[in-house]
Amino acid sequence: MFKRLFSNSIDTTALCSSRLFDNETFYKAFIKDLGRASHGIYIESPFMTTKRMDMLLPILRRACQRGLQITVNTRPPSEHEGKYIDQAYKAVQDMQSIGIIVLYTVKHHRKIAIIDDEIIWEGSLNILSQSDSCELMRRSVSSSLVRQMKQYIKCTD
Repeated sequence: MFKRLFSNSIDTTALCSSRLFDNETFYKAFIKDLGRASHGIYIESPFMTTKRMDMLLPILRRACQRGLQITVNTRPPSEHEGKYIDQAYKAVQDMQSIGIIVLYTVKHHRKIAIIDDEIIWEGSLNILSQSDSCELMRRSVSSSLVRQMKQYIKCTD
């Protein structure tokens, strides 16, 4: 079925061998991927909260110290609501202070992470803010799926 849907340049084997993670299992696997990253991390997460950033920022700081290029694409903080506006501004400031490139996309809603142009996480979980929701993420290891996603979202990091 996948072969009929995708061109020959897409790694259909990776789609069949990908793994699903829920909000209970995602972060353990994701953090392991961040720790193994060797050259680049790209994250798209529309929302950011202090609670989640307190957990992830030390890991991202260590990745920056190892010389990795990290880019985060998110909503402008002004598109957050209530107390989350200040949390988003603080998260952006904290990320930029350690060398993370922060991009803004108005009305952003994608949830994606790309690690070393080889691993792609995609699904419904807001990576930089998730706390109390029933979400899922799919992890695939495939440079061709990463290339396809980067072309689709016009990512040129």
